[in-house]
Amino acid sequence: MYLDKTCDKSYDNILDSVKRVHFIGIGGSGMCPLAEILLNEGYSISGSDISDGDTLQRMIGMGVPVFMGHKAENIEGAQLVVYTAAVKQDNPELAAAREHNIPAIERSVMLGILSRRYAKTAAVSGTHGKTTTTAMLSQILIGSGKEPTAVIGGKLPAIGGNSYVGDSDIMVCEACEYVDSFLQITPALAIILNVDADHLDYFENLDNIKKSFRKFIAQTSEAVIVNGDDENALSCTNETSLPVITFGFGENCDYRGVITSRNSVYETFDIIHNGEKICTTTLSVPGIHNVCNALAAAAAAHYLGVSGEDISKNLNEFKGVHRRFEILGKHGGITVADDFAHHPTEIKAALSAAMGMGFRKVWNVFQPHTFSRTAMLLDDFAEALSIVDEAVILEILPVREINTYNIYNTDLGKKVPRSKCIDTFEQAAEYVCENAKEGDLILTMGGGNVYMCANMINEKLAEKYSK
Repeated sequence: MYLDKTCDKSYDNILDSVKRVHFIGIGGSGMCPLAEILLNEGYSISGSDISDGDTLQRMIGMGVPVFMGHKAENIEGAQLVVYTAAVKQDNPELAAAREHNIPAIERSVMLGILSRRYAKTAAVSGTHGKTTTTAMLSQILIGSGKEPTAVIGGKLPAIGGNSYVGDSDIMVCEACEYVDSFLQITPALAIILNVDADHLDYFENLDNIKKSFRKFIAQTSEAVIVNGDDENALSCTNETSLPVITFGFGENCDYRGVITSRNSVYETFDIIHNGEKICTTTLSVPGIHNVCNALAAAAAAHYLGVSGEDISKNLNEFKGVHRRFEILGKHGGITVADDFAHHPTEIKAALSAAMGMGFRKVWNVFQPHTFSRTAMLLDDFAEALSIVDEAVILEILPVREINTYNIYNTDLGKKVPRSKCIDTFEQAAEYVCENAKEGDLILTMGGGNVYMCANMINEKLAEKYSK
């Protein structure tokens, strides 16, 4: 239910009076960077989680004590508790914090607090492309010596993780609109990639989504960088008195991309600023949607004082983010890749790019993400999935929901030609490995744990062709 939230600044000074901070769910991609920032600032950090992973091991490698599992005694000695949105209110550590009157704040509130400790916070928002654009901008700024602090929603290979602590007054962070989390951030620079109908279980309609983006812009202090080709995004800037800087492919955009050449995978393009070419670059990640992400990152970097030469060099060296068209392996001439796309617009962009890469056949193994999204956007999903040669549709991942929509993967399968509905990862992996041929691409896709299916496929093919 849409709650029309506002920024909570009541905890802004809390870090002045505490030294020990405990993170519930410290292994999460959104939690680890915040813990690292505070650790770097001299705070004593501890954390807990229920599953292991790269981010958790990164924290342990920094000397942070991490508890596996959630127990009340884990917060002993903590003066502040930070928890992820996924943590239930009956979590034993959260309950213990309440019992002992220890302040407990949600992760987005902590990000907001930190965003106000940097004079030049650049917050990347939008329905699609946030993680990739945040990563691109971070890599440009780091590579050009601007030394930003970065909070990225995925692993950036160039820095070996999803966070970077610099010594400048610049912060780059991802600003997620779901349940209005981004309204906790008060940036100097707001970057809006696009505005689309999503998270309708919360927002209910597109008008409410636009309302929240307008509030986000109203909390921005210096400038707004917005997709000049996206009508919904552009309309959200109508009420602001701040400078509005546009990017895109249209002739009226302040930062305009002009494609100069394209091979089967990557684009080379000029970036034109107010009629003057500032650089030419070639991306090392596929798809027109990534050119648009690159234009947003370039516009923000240029605003922050980066030269065209450095923008070109670092965009070219950007190799992508974990789970964003990530190539896992190639066995017997079959390529296996995994992607985080879980909204029809993202799926269409990624699959269109895949279909233009010259593969014999593209297989898409898709895991629908939430019942509400699948039900409300069913025809859009069907249209997007119909792009590929073969689609395998897995069971819908419930995430936080109960199936009150009476929606199933077979409802989607009926609308997608050349599709097959398969319930388990094991069965899906077996099916595609038996039927894929040399020259094919198998692309798993979804916002949940479908990467586990990708790993199964990669391992099965590796074993099959090593004999």
